[in-house]
Amino acid sequence: MRKFSEYNPIVIAVWFFSVTGVAMFCNYPILMAISLVGAVVFFVFRNGLSHGREHIFFWILFAVLALANPLVSHNGKTVLFVMNHNPVTLEALLYGVNSAAIIIGVLYWFRSFTQIMTSEKLLYLTGALSPKLSLVLSMALRFVPLFGRQSEKINNAQTAMGLYKDDNIIDDIKGRSRVFSVMVTWALENGIITADSMEARGYGTGRRTQLRRFGFRVGDIVLLIVTLLLLAVTAAAVGTDSLSIDFYPEINIKTPDILGISGIISYGALILLPLIIETEVRLKWKYLRSTI
Repeated sequence: MRKFSEYNPIVIAVWFFSVTGVAMFCNYPILMAISLVGAVVFFVFRNGLSHGREHIFFWILFAVLALANPLVSHNGKTVLFVMNHNPVTLEALLYGVNSAAIIIGVLYWFRSFTQIMTSEKLLYLTGALSPKLSLVLSMALRFVPLFGRQSEKINNAQTAMGLYKDDNIIDDIKGRSRVFSVMVTWALENGIITADSMEARGYGTGRRTQLRRFGFRVGDIVLLIVTLLLLAVTAAAVGTDSLSIDFYPEINIKTPDILGISGIISYGALILLPLIIETEVRLKWKYLRSTI
């Protein structure tokens, strides 16, 4: 009994790239609506009603993107109204809404991806492809919190010394420039020290080991196969133009055939996979708690 986030990182990455890949390279409205709704539901299912600011930001961005296209692009035959001698068309408005759904849906998916794929899992993925890339990535991830803490220390030290305390833009720019200069020097020195330490400890002279091993279980293999099969059906429907739409010069949406309907169902099932897994885990956990 494992949560979706506890599956092998390779399987999780394949699922995320499958979902986002279809969302980014297909503009069929039904698939985009499924992607957006599925991304929001998955994010809320994992985080509850928290992260309110992120939701507000995403939906404000959705409105801005949806309204920006008809104000910039004036293509299309169906004129809704004229603004400053420029026609605002229905086709441009619907294209903007569809494009906004694509972008916001992908942003939600990648937000969930960053929550599930921790630095350790990312290092596991990149380590299998390139150990050197994994090393660079691990050092970069390590420097992010160190850089922030060191920057705060330097800024507090300068404030305690009475430097750059005047409330004006010029003084603020000078203070931040000094902190940035000190941080660059500190980062370079720290990088040299880290390299010397790794060389002294014999890095690269023996067999590389991992902090944690992520093995493939039966559930991982099953989830990977199901993901690839559903992706193949969806990709076939999109690749053969069974799911296609033209917004300009007028809206021409193709009625999905059997393959197109199969692609829609497959994509919906692909998005539901982690929700089904998470729901099963929660129900089992509640049942086990009730039997205690």
